[in-house]
Amino acid sequence: MIKTSFLIIGAGVAGLTFAVKMAEKFPNKRIIIVTKGNEDESNTKYAQGGVAVVLDNEADSFNQHIQDTLVAGDGLCDPLVVEMVVKEGPKRLMELINWGANFDLNAKGNFDLGKEGGHSVYRVVHHKDITGFEIEKTLLLRVHQLSNISLMSHHFALELITEHHLKIKETKVLSCYGAYVLNQKTGNIITIKSENTILATGGIGTVYGHTTNPSIATGDGIAMAYRAKAKIEDMEFVQFHPTALYNAEGGTSFLISEAVRGFGAYLKNKSGQRFMLDYDARGELASRDIVSQSIDSELKKSGDSHVFLDCTHLDSKAFKKHFPNIYKHCLENHIDIIKDWIPVVPAAHYLCGGIVVDKHGKTSINNLFACGECTKTGLHGANRLASNSLLEALVYAHNIFKYVSVNTPKANDFLIPVWNDKGTHIPKEHILITHNLSQLQALMRDYVGIVRSNNRLTKAKDRLEFIYREIEDLYKKSTITPSLCELRNMINVAHLIICQSIERKYNKGGFYKIDN
Repeated sequence: MIKTSFLIIGAGVAGLTFAVKMAEKFPNKRIIIVTKGNEDESNTKYAQGGVAVVLDNEADSFNQHIQDTLVAGDGLCDPLVVEMVVKEGPKRLMELINWGANFDLNAKGNFDLGKEGGHSVYRVVHHKDITGFEIEKTLLLRVHQLSNISLMSHHFALELITEHHLKIKETKVLSCYGAYVLNQKTGNIITIKSENTILATGGIGTVYGHTTNPSIATGDGIAMAYRAKAKIEDMEFVQFHPTALYNAEGGTSFLISEAVRGFGAYLKNKSGQRFMLDYDARGELASRDIVSQSIDSELKKSGDSHVFLDCTHLDSKAFKKHFPNIYKHCLENHIDIIKDWIPVVPAAHYLCGGIVVDKHGKTSINNLFACGECTKTGLHGANRLASNSLLEALVYAHNIFKYVSVNTPKANDFLIPVWNDKGTHIPKEHILITHNLSQLQALMRDYVGIVRSNNRLTKAKDRLEFIYREIEDLYKKSTITPSLCELRNMINVAHLIICQSIERKYNKGGFYKIDN
């Protein structure tokens, strides 16, 4: 058994920010970060847009950012949370800069602010089109400078430890005592006992297959919290990014940042018609839910597999300067944005719901906190405003830090049993896992996509039950593998999305059901 003061599951902006703050203030406390991939592999790494933050008070204001967020959230945001996050933004950004993060400046030496869909003014601070990569790199560098942080890559968190595992009487309010973690290189399962556990596990995009998320985004934190009986809400609000580079084979899709439309690109169908003005007066700068639903409508009418993003009228030199990574990736796929349209299609991008937390990042389970995309904070409501996600992660990591700095959990001497895999065996073939994964992803894309219906949702629920039973039986009999655990987690997440979609009786933001 390993004992620690803080166990952080996930190594994106949320988890790393919390770790740095705690390690700097409490150099004598041990902090462990576990991440199932390489240390730099996270949703943060792939965030292109930037951090939405109010910096120029003449052109912008806290109130304008608050209102833009509330409008995007379509009446389901918590106004107090929105105000808190927006007003904390400048301070949290300055901390990143002090740690060494670089953001683009204009000719006058001021921040070169971008504008994205749903924003009324230019307020997005960015580092070219790889903002998340710059932030991740900065935080990892700081983590490695702090001797009381242990970063354990290729370690897969399996289950949160609660009273259920301790074989003691469960109380009305459960507590978390750490987690069981698989060392993927040795196959050993480690028991990590922690005074506080922080879930910062990112999103769920792989559940849909076609996604802008990396392959590690399998909803592990949400699934573990769900099995531990934490409160989970708003899972029906899956945000689809309108413009992922079309990939006929599916899988992880390259993101064409919303900032490209903010820069002036047009969405067109194959006939060359700029169709967005038929759906919304804001055209390409409408919020993501409207743009995604509009593209979905165009594709259903035409039967086409994708639409196009036209950048050919833009200043090519300025485009290459602002979006070098996008320009390069398109060229590698034989698309020259100077003369070619970019084929795009909506793809699963961001989850607006998740583990319910209060303003301190506390979940409904004692000593269990959560921050980042795996949470429902009340900021996003029914639809996240572009570039509010990195902002939210920074603010809530700080809020958890403030809370645990002055609130010490009660000491306990519970004996935590080791992981019991008696009677299990290594499966001789993996076809059950790969087949059911493909079935699950196809089910979610076809039955639980951008536009839903009660008929399709009910059928999806029934079909998911068969997949669930087959995989649970395999799980009970098999030696633990990451692929099996990821699929099990994705099934839990899919169940939550489907059931909460059935329960929602009116359309809001990114959620649209034809029966409502």
